[in-house]
Amino acid sequence: MTDMAIQAAPQGASASATGPVARFLKATELDTRMLGMLGALVVIWIGFHLLSGGLFLTPRNLWNLSVQSASIAVMSTGMVLVIVTRNIDLSVGSLLGFIGMIVGVTQAQYLPELLGFGHPMIWVLALIVGIIVGAIVGGFQGYIIAFLGVPAFIVTLGGLLVWRGAAWWVTSGRTVAPMDPTFRLIGGGPEGAIGATWSWILGIILCLAIIAMLVSGRKQRRKFNFPLRPLWAEGFLGLVGCGLVLGAVAIANSYPWPSGIVRRYAEANNITVPEGGLFIAHGIAIPVLVAIGVGIVMTFIATRTRFGRYVFAIGGNQEAAELAGINTRWVIMKIFILMGILTAIASAISTARLNAATNAQGTLDELLVIAAAVIGGTSLGGGVGTIAGAMIGAVLMQSLATGMILLGVDTPLQNIVVGLVLVVAVWLDTIYRKRVA
Repeated sequence: MTDMAIQAAPQGASASATGPVARFLKATELDTRMLGMLGALVVIWIGFHLLSGGLFLTPRNLWNLSVQSASIAVMSTGMVLVIVTRNIDLSVGSLLGFIGMIVGVTQAQYLPELLGFGHPMIWVLALIVGIIVGAIVGGFQGYIIAFLGVPAFIVTLGGLLVWRGAAWWVTSGRTVAPMDPTFRLIGGGPEGAIGATWSWILGIILCLAIIAMLVSGRKQRRKFNFPLRPLWAEGFLGLVGCGLVLGAVAIANSYPWPSGIVRRYAEANNITVPEGGLFIAHGIAIPVLVAIGVGIVMTFIATRTRFGRYVFAIGGNQEAAELAGINTRWVIMKIFILMGILTAIASAISTARLNAATNAQGTLDELLVIAAAVIGGTSLGGGVGTIAGAMIGAVLMQSLATGMILLGVDTPLQNIVVGLVLVVAVWLDTIYRKRVA
């Protein structure tokens, strides 16, 4: 009995040591995988900041990082649903380039001939054309996968080659530029941001939305007699959420317009530039707002709609889903249609940011999108994935690319690092699934 008491003592000590952390995670219901990814992101940021001599964690670099992550983040939200159903889409990078070329030619060549140069509807119609093309291509690939039974890997691998060649064929390899001035706002830049005042207003609205979600969630739990989070946990989540939102707004507002643009703006508006210069903040970039909006909509679709429940049911057990009466083939086809639409939105962001449609546009983006989804916690085994995780994964992947550029790392080595990160992410996912099982 003495031996048993001696053996129990260290176990109790260990439990007490880890108890507060476990109780905290249980009370706040935070996802440990998400926390691990955020921790890795912080380590990467601090590491690159130190190695680059303090250039990484600056308002300018973080603002540009958010803009550059937008197109990958948008596509990664759709890739989550694709991978959850145990499929894959290798064609998104080539499709982005093809749609970008279609959108570019439409607004730079065809619509001006029909409507006249400078017509305000040119960019709108071009964007609609791009979304329609994305939906048709996604539906075509989804039909082959779902109804003809060809594996998604083969179909989208063929699409990777077909749409890259089609992008060249549209203009015989010529770059299409420039884009419509209003359309360029979608890509960011000094004018493609909402400014300091509206950024703070948006930040406050988002904070109120976070608080409203917490209050509404607590009411729903009480209504259906579900376990309630402690009040301190609710307060902690609200405080952290609002802190992150307002912190991001503060960073965006601390990045000023370049002096040359400020001078031209002041001359055009008869503003006297003070001796120390005129500070005009960028604020939150429009492509970032587009990505956030897409993330919110996709999260709602994935978690609050019948379609979303069907997607995860198919990923968990497709045969059981079919026996439950779910039209699995139609659901899979709709996933690829949605993926095509999201790729069109990402293509608009990328084309507007470059102010041109090029044949190299979207090259290797499929690797970044898949890596973002997997790093964000989407399991290649299907049935598991989060939209928010994939978007954070997109920021992580772009952080690696941006950091290596600041350090002067060659492009081939950058691709090696991205490939290794993808392999490690899948390996960690395999280990996690074994432990959970």
